[in-house]
Amino acid sequence: MRSALAALIFDLAARFPLGVLHRLGAMLGWATYAMSGTYARRMRENLGYAMTGRTGQDMRRILNASIAEAGKGVAELPWLWRRPAAEVAGSIKVCHGCEHVEAARAQGKGVIFLTPHLGCFEVSATYAAQRIPITVLYRPPKLAWLEPLMRGGREHGQVSLARTDLGGVRLLFKALKRGEAIGLLPDQVPGKGEGEWAGFFGRPAYTMTLVGRLVESTAAAVIMAYAERLPRGAGYVIHLAPLEFSPGQPATAQINAALEKLVRACPEQYLWSYNRYKTPAGIEPPEQSETVQA
Repeated sequence: MRSALAALIFDLAARFPLGVLHRLGAMLGWATYAMSGTYARRMRENLGYAMTGRTGQDMRRILNASIAEAGKGVAELPWLWRRPAAEVAGSIKVCHGCEHVEAARAQGKGVIFLTPHLGCFEVSATYAAQRIPITVLYRPPKLAWLEPLMRGGREHGQVSLARTDLGGVRLLFKALKRGEAIGLLPDQVPGKGEGEWAGFFGRPAYTMTLVGRLVESTAAAVIMAYAERLPRGAGYVIHLAPLEFSPGQPATAQINAALEKLVRACPEQYLWSYNRYKTPAGIEPPEQSETVQA
């Protein structure tokens, strides 16, 4: 019943133009920031750690923009999940770096898209699926009745989903072996035994080791990706950049350094409210005095 009601609400919301949803989302973002002290504090702290050296005025500008953009990320979900996939893909106005995907495919390689909590990460897989089959790793929502809505919105056409468990990881390996693509959120905090501490903007962040294992086993190409949200609901711009690992350095540190570069290019659209520095259950926390270089 709850799933059906949520689907009905999403269907109704999806009828609105994307620009209207973004305006409503900006208001939602500010309402959430005003009502939740924990949410607001985490946004300010994470932004402050990452953007050291910026002027106070610039920091405030980025914070104000990110508050609104976080709300837009929620409000646009009905449009992304319930509109036809071709229409959603058509909202991509341009793709910078698509030649890197074509180069990998020409060599017969699978492609690992690393899409952080930056911009509209939901739309990236839909766009990629217009060109190549893609399997996206996802963490089931805590509210079980939301999962059918999530899967229905994300799994269509050439997009498949894989849960964050052993079976899901096997699906990722198989997809890469077939020369297909997979999508991961590299700044999502993994569970016990699935990560290691690595620097992210100078602070220890528990970072997934899965990417390094996938590359070692499949020789897949790694491409950093994010979809920049354009103003006034005008659509999105895809940004792609290859990541080649250097020997002798942990893959997790190199991934986080690449993530930092993406975030610095578009700090207004990073999800600063995400609890990136939490210690997962059963994991020994890093030394508080430790300074980690990404």
